[in-house]
Amino acid sequence: MTLNIVTPKAHKVLDVIKYTETERTFRVEFDGEINHGQFMELSIPKVGEAPISISGYGEGYLDFTIRAVGRVTDEIFNLKAGDTIYLRGPYGNGWPKDKFKGKHIVVIAGGTGVSPVKSLVNSFNDDKDFTKSVHLVMGYKNHQSILFRDELEKRKENEKFQCIYCLDTEDYDYFRKGMVTAFFDEIPFEEFGDDYECIIVGPPIMMRFAALGLQKKNVPDEKIWVSFERKMSCAVGKCGHCRIDETYVCLDGPVFNYTKAKNLLD
Repeated sequence: MTLNIVTPKAHKVLDVIKYTETERTFRVEFDGEINHGQFMELSIPKVGEAPISISGYGEGYLDFTIRAVGRVTDEIFNLKAGDTIYLRGPYGNGWPKDKFKGKHIVVIAGGTGVSPVKSLVNSFNDDKDFTKSVHLVMGYKNHQSILFRDELEKRKENEKFQCIYCLDTEDYDYFRKGMVTAFFDEIPFEEFGDDYECIIVGPPIMMRFAALGLQKKNVPDEKIWVSFERKMSCAVGKCGHCRIDETYVCLDGPVFNYTKAKNLLD
């Protein structure tokens, strides 16, 4: 029998982790191959479906870190461990991890944009020989919106990680005050030579200004990678909702090199 790639399948919710009033991670039972940066379509029967990035995975499970912003996500927030959710996927192109091997990596992430890059960053932390260094600049709006606190602390313990955590509007614990772009002067690009790559994830306006900030540091476009979701619906390039000119975000992305992404970002 031929597998229908748009047919949702039932999966059990294993755990629900609450971070804020509007953001939670749902751990869902899953066996299959995943690449860092891909996404799935999550659905509730008679309610609808939504594209959600995979924020983590391991043997027998996937993590989805979700913000309640509409009918489908509000309904997902009613689920608890043992309940059923429907998945289809994975879809899209993930992070080009082979290009990152043996290099200095700069990761700029903001808000819920930390989710699509979380599993990749964790893989750098777990395999300490994979990169030469990781410079992580991660920002949130305020201390009530901080996600993955335990993992933020663990990364600071890795000698290859240089972590700057910031909040837009306040000083708080080990967080600094300011937008992520305010700290680019602390990234030693001059020491990297040509041996580095940059990753940006977050809201479109944040990614645009972060890319402009990197360009001011003489970072070429081809060394910048971004991930974004744009009105993805069918996830297989048929509905056209995510189409920008001849590019289908669901098929050609959600990860793009900035040489292409600079013409796609709003």
